[in-house]
Amino acid sequence: MITFICYERCTTCKKAQKWLDARGIKYKVRPIKEANPTAEELSAWVQKSGKEARKFFNTSGILYRQQGLSARVKEMTEKEMIDLLATDGMLVKRPILVAGKTVLVGFNEAEWEKSLSEPGRSN
Repeated sequence: MITFICYERCTTCKKAQKWLDARGIKYKVRPIKEANPTAEELSAWVQKSGKEARKFFNTSGILYRQQGLSARVKEMTEKEMIDLLATDGMLVKRPILVAGKTVLVGFNEAEWEKSLSEPGRSN
């Protein structure tokens, strides 16, 4: 089953959800604010995504700016970043799509199309 992790007021999440619906892709919605990702989940997603942990930060978010994270993240270890991300779902970039061994962060239509049309993807 595909899990679509999103924030209901996020326009990018809405766009990604419409994209999934238009293709008939079935998924389970997980609201990021109410069901914050755990450090264990984030660690696994970082590995599966092939992206650095810093790419999981919502750099345009209010919390990110309030905490001055743009400077701090550069000095943090991966574990420190993951532990911080696990404290509040609003720090995490969204949407996140978890489909078996595939984890997509943010909505890039071409990346989603390629990843979700590959044989063997989890539905």
